[in-house]
Amino acid sequence: MGNQTSPKPAGLSRRLASLTYDFFLLFAITIGYGMLLLTAKILVLGLDAASNHSPRAIEQWSSMLGLYALLSSYFIISWRKKGQTLGMKSWQIKLETNDGDTPTSNQCLSRCILAPLSLAIGGVGFFWCLLPPNYSCLHDLMTSTRVVKIPRHSYS
Repeated sequence: MGNQTSPKPAGLSRRLASLTYDFFLLFAITIGYGMLLLTAKILVLGLDAASNHSPRAIEQWSSMLGLYALLSSYFIISWRKKGQTLGMKSWQIKLETNDGDTPTSNQCLSRCILAPLSLAIGGVGFFWCLLPPNYSCLHDLMTSTRVVKIPRHSYS
């Protein structure tokens, strides 16, 4: 707040572009996870039984929960390490606390829960970043974080 050079908030288009980059990596992670589940299924049931096996609801839900945890881990680890995912690095944006620090694990986890909800309500939570004064998404405001542009001179 009292900083001479306050970082500029990342706009919606830059955020969505970085998320698009990250979706390609998330898709690859999802395929790997599916292959791991299929391999485990074949090892446990055998090839013939695995091809005829219809998973019960608990198996489906636990598989989806495992995938969600795995994909969330990508974001949490990336944000905790340097405040950036691969897509964010490509688009020169960074996640930080409102004080400019690296977000905490709880903030990262909260974002992983709240950001999909921001999208699920018709994207309203994301479009929130078009409004002054903060130009922050709803999940940014709820986790006391912000996504900012990285100046070229400090980009590594």
